[in-house]
Order: sequence, then structure tokens, then C-alpha cells
Amino acid sequence: MDRNIQREEIEKIYGKISPFEFKNKLISLATEEKGARTLLDAGRGNPNWTCATPRQAFFTFGQFAVEETQRTWQNWDLAGMPSKSGIYERFLNYIKENPNMPGIELLKDMIEYGINNKGFTPDDWVFELADGIIGDNYPFPDRMLNHIEQIVHDYLIQEMKYRNEKDDKFNIYAVEGATAAMCYLFDSLKVNHLLNEGDTIAIMTPIFTPYLEIPILPNYNLNVVKIQASEESTSGVHTWQYPKEELDKLKDPNIKALFIVNPSNPPSIALSDRCRNHIVSIVQEYNPNLIIISDDVYGTFVEGFRSLMNDLPYNTIGVYSFSKYFGVTGWRLGTIALHEKNILDKLIRELPSEHKETLNRRYGDMCKDPSTVPFIDRIVADSRQVALNHTAGLSTPQQVQMAFFCMFALLDKANRYKNKTIDICHHRQKLLFEGLDLELPKNKYDAAYYTQFDLLEWANKYYGSEFAAYLQKYHKPSHILYRLAQESSIVLLSGSGFQGPEWSIRISLANLNDNAYSKIGNVLHNILEEFVKAWEETKQQ
Repeated sequence: MDRNIQREEIEKIYGKISPFEFKNKLISLATEEKGARTLLDAGRGNPNWTCATPRQAFFTFGQFAVEETQRTWQNWDLAGMPSKSGIYERFLNYIKENPNMPGIELLKDMIEYGINNKGFTPDDWVFELADGIIGDNYPFPDRMLNHIEQIVHDYLIQEMKYRNEKDDKFNIYAVEGATAAMCYLFDSLKVNHLLNEGDTIAIMTPIFTPYLEIPILPNYNLNVVKIQASEESTSGVHTWQYPKEELDKLKDPNIKALFIVNPSNPPSIALSDRCRNHIVSIVQEYNPNLIIISDDVYGTFVEGFRSLMNDLPYNTIGVYSFSKYFGVTGWRLGTIALHEKNILDKLIRELPSEHKETLNRRYGDMCKDPSTVPFIDRIVADSRQVALNHTAGLSTPQQVQMAFFCMFALLDKANRYKNKTIDICHHRQKLLFEGLDLELPKNKYDAAYYTQFDLLEWANKYYGSEFAAYLQKYHKPSHILYRLAQESSIVLLSGSGFQGPEWSIRISLANLNDNAYSKIGNVLHNILEEFVKAWEETKQQ
């Protein structure tokens, strides 16, 4: 295909479709007649690491559970179901008889954690895990298995700092990743008249593109106010924090909900203490009924991270995904967490009588007094159209794997795993900036899971406003993405698709080997230097 035609097609769709769909077009371009070149797709955030030891423990425990089914009943390939009585003692025997099985030490420590740290009855605890990993029963309770919810609760307290007061308790719903959590939340907020068509919500940008696209779908049709991370340092560099005047938009009580990814996507910068404190004061003084939905998936990559759930537990719905930290995007593991005392239950109690009557009919089969059904359980029911609530819940093997990841982190007192994942991201970021021949700014809020690189900021800082004006006049961001894909098989995403600056690009630091980031930096640097050289030549004419 003629390269000019390809470039024209790329330009036509740039900014018109989702950046993820645009990325697929770039991948097609990057893989056409690429010869011996390796595709370097830094457009998607799937990490190229996995957490091995909890997986080993999971599969080893699975073998124990299968033996438990065969102990109760075996007829060729047919087996029974695990039996609770004496299962803990049988587990101990299994450990003694199989000392060299993969993950066996961690498995033993995890079972003892539940007994010694949580006070679980041994047979009840081991049976829940064994029956769960076999997957022979519907999830019960449907929101989350009892013991596993307590384990995940501990993990979220430790890693996301959900807890504000010592006795704070959160109810947790295990879901199919953060994406499912957002879908369920939008639906339940709508059907419970907490967000109605035409209502106003705020979204902190830049942000994961689907969170921009969902609210304006016809079935929601919400008005969106953007809270922009437009703050710059004294040297003109993006800090990806939110100026006071942007946050002050939240003082408007007509804004019913706030959606935030913290740390952000794509800048992957956590809220600063100043921003977080200002949001708290706004909610307390101006907008006490504000519903906050905070997706904290990248929180583990920032030292000392603290979710808004800690500062505003009454107002905040916590969304978390295990996908990035443990390398489990295919497992679809996530949580919705809500404080047992929360603004949503209050707002439901205050609904007009006609809405209450409708909702009582909707949830009428769940209990004698459906008005008492808390919002967290309404989400569970709504996820299965209420009528199928009795079959709701994340599959039990998924819940067991989730619990194993959580206990692995809870037992890792030295944070060895966390430090390794943090080091991976920051090392790759360093290699990228070295390739760009740029100094890497230090930022304690930086998760370094992505880098959002603003080409116009670079132009102004290093060559001045005259060159920046030249760049804007004679080039487009799509030109750079096109050249990276076509000439070097490098695929990056446009930052503007995330409501970031028009000339910004998102580079995932998680999904490629280290040396790829040196190459990406070098190739991008060479393209930018070509632009500088061309500009200097025009000045001499």
C-alpha cells in the first residue's frame, strides 16, 4: 500500500476513535513487511511479569482438593465433593507427605495465617478453600466467601490504606476485574436513582478512556465536568496534579459523583497530599453528598500510597484490580469495597417515595423488607438482573486465587515482591529517559507504570516557543506515532485520547523487556531531533 495513503488514513481516524482501537491500526501498520524487526507494543498496560509462588501454592492446593473429592467417592473419573470434618488434619498430612511440591511452604504459611492471625476454625477455613478451588458449589454468600472476604479486607487495608479508624470495616464484592466493577457500579447507581439521566458528574483527567466513554452512552446520558491535571512546575513541566481552581469545581453540589483513577492513567501519578487534603475539605464543607468512585489499581507501585477511601471512607467506593501487580489480567480479579456506613445507603433512604416503591418491587424477593438491602448487596443483585441473584458472585476458584495473592502479600513483611515490581517500572523509566537524552524528574508520587510524555512541553523547554510553534504548524502528533510504527515497529498511544494534552503520548513501562525502552527512547529522540534540524534549516533560508 502507498505510504502516503496509509498516513492519510491514520490522520483521518486520529482522535476520532478510541486510542485502543487506534493502537490496533498502528499495530497493523507496524507489522506490515517489517522484516526482522520485532514489534514493540508499548501501547497496552499488560505487565510482562507474573507472580509465581502464589500460583504454585494454588495448583498444589488444587491437587490436595482433588484428592479430597476422591477420598469421599471415586469411580473411575468420577469423584465426590470435599468433606469438612477432619480436613485440616488431612491437609497437614498432605504437607508432610509432599514436602517438595511447588509452593508448599507458602501454602502451609497461608493456612496458618488464617488460623493464627484471623482466628479461623481450622476445618472451616481449609474446607472453604478446598471446596472453593474445586468449584463444585455456587458462591455463598454470593457477594464473597466469608473467610476469603476477611483475607482480602486485610490486604486492602495494608496495600491501599483503606482504613481510617482502627475499627473501620468495609464490605467487599469480588468481581471480574476493575472493568466489571465500573460496569456494575454505573448500572446500580442508575437503577437506584443515585445517578439519573442528565445528572452531572466529574471526572479527573487524564483518565482511562472507557471511563470517559461510559457516562455519555445513551443509557446513562450524564453531563461531565472535567477536573484537569493541568498543574505545571515552575520550570514549565507537568506535575500531573490538580490546581486548586480545578478542584474547586467540586464545590458545586450539582456534581453528584466523582470518578478518579489514582494513581492516574496514563500519567500514573498519585494524588499529592495537597490535592487529597483539598478534596477532603471540599467534600466536608461544600459537597457532603458527593459520591466518589476511586480506581486504585496502580496504588501498589507508589511507596506509601493512600487511597481516598482512607480520607473519605463515608463517601468513597473503592475499586481495585489485581491484574497489574500480580500479572493476572487473564484471571479477571477485582473488588468493589464500601464502608459499612456510607453515603449511598443514606441517599437511598432519602429517595422520593415513588422511587422507593419502584426499588422495593425490584429487590422485593431478596428479603421481607427490601428497603433495608444495602447498596453493596444491590450491586451484587443488579449484576445478575436481581432475579438471578442466587447465582451471583465471582467463581470460587477465582476467589481462592485472589486470597492466595493477598496472603502472599500479607506474609511478605519485607515487601520483597513489591520492591521488585516498583524497581522494574522505575528502571525502565530511567532507560527510556536516557534514550530520550532527558533528565528524569524525581517524583515521590510517580508509580512509573506509564509515562505520559508531552512533545510540546519538550519542544518549549529545550528549544523555545518558536520551535514549538513550528512543530504545531508543520506536524501533527499522529505523524510521530505513524513514523514510530511504520519505520521502527514501535506502537505508542496518544495521550489526547485520555483527555491529556494534545501532543502527549502514553508509553507503558510494564509490558516490554528493559532494552526495549532504551530503543523506544532512542528512536523517538532521533525523530524529534530531525524536526529540530529541519526547523534550524528553515531559519537559515
